[in-house]
Amino acid sequence: MSTILKIFVFPAAMLIMCLGILTILGGHITPGGGFQGGAMIAGAFIFCAVVYGLKENPFHFSHDFMAAMESVGALAYVGLGLAGLFFSGFFLYNLGVDLYGLVPAAIQNLFDYPDPIHAGIIPYLNIFVGLKVLVGLSAVVIAFMQVKDHMDSDETAADENNNENTE
Repeated sequence: MSTILKIFVFPAAMLIMCLGILTILGGHITPGGGFQGGAMIAGAFIFCAVVYGLKENPFHFSHDFMAAMESVGALAYVGLGLAGLFFSGFFLYNLGVDLYGLVPAAIQNLFDYPDPIHAGIIPYLNIFVGLKVLVGLSAVVIAFMQVKDHMDSDETAADENNNENTE
């Protein structure tokens, strides 16, 4: 890609990532949340991957790192759900708010999100869903780009073999 695109894309991607983080963290009081914010952050990563390519991308996510992030997101989401099940009898019960008085005060204070409206575990769920969406969308694009690179390298090797045979 052109130099102008490479100069523009990185700061734009950083702004898009900040907006995605803001969407995730404010998702319990505004429209949006984990899915939308994760998609925005993934879009910024994909934006850089398309312009810079996989090898020169400033946000290089290794397979192990992406697998770990996806696992953390899934396990934490399920963990919050099981904590609600264990302490209240309901999966994903909002332990930080405890509308029905089912949870001891110590557990309620542990899961309470520190904001004026007392959203409980909802912001934490948004964060973990955002991680899952970020990794999922990014992994799809990385896979397609790797297949394209592999096909391009095969075509280049085949062209070189044809040129050697004709000489």
